[in-house]
Amino acid sequence: MNNPQNLTRFNVSFSALVVKLDKSNGTRNEKTMNFRNTRSAFAAALLCCSILLIQACASIDPDYEQPTVTLSSFKALPSGGGMPTFEIGLHVLNPNSSPFRLEGIVYTISVQGHDVVKGVGKDFPVLEGYSEQTVKLTATANLLAGIRLVMDMMNTPAEDLQYEFEAKLDTGGFGRSIRVKEKGSFRMNGKDTDKDISDTPADPIT
Repeated sequence: MNNPQNLTRFNVSFSALVVKLDKSNGTRNEKTMNFRNTRSAFAAALLCCSILLIQACASIDPDYEQPTVTLSSFKALPSGGGMPTFEIGLHVLNPNSSPFRLEGIVYTISVQGHDVVKGVGKDFPVLEGYSEQTVKLTATANLLAGIRLVMDMMNTPAEDLQYEFEAKLDTGGFGRSIRVKEKGSFRMNGKDTDKDISDTPADPIT
């Protein structure tokens, strides 16, 4: 005859085993659902990227030519006794039928070997197809570099000052950036020098 106490212990052990199995199945099902959700999210992201890539490739014109950007002017502006200020003119030419928008620009200016300006620009107007225009930038020398430049000019006066201008222009989207690097001379009084700007062709980069 079975002992009631033994039967009670058996029932308790069996119930605990059932609960443990239920928890194990629940954990396994939860992991399976998480894996499926992750896989679905990855597949959706991959599909979106593929669609964007196809659209970008479809919009590329085989006859598209990279717009050209050259330095058209560089001169000093009246600073009123403060830090030197410069006006830079960039000539942009769009050889394509579609409009072109310059998204932004990062540029540096050095004068007499001193790196006096590191600037950025944005919000440029849209350039229509088969057209050209000049974009003007205004930049002021940073404090420390400007002081060093002024002290150098006081120690070794020179009417014509040498400058170097470097810029990277963002054409947006999947387009290539445009690099410009040019040098020349200018006068702090804003008058033209006898030397022309040294043109260096813009170098498109990936």
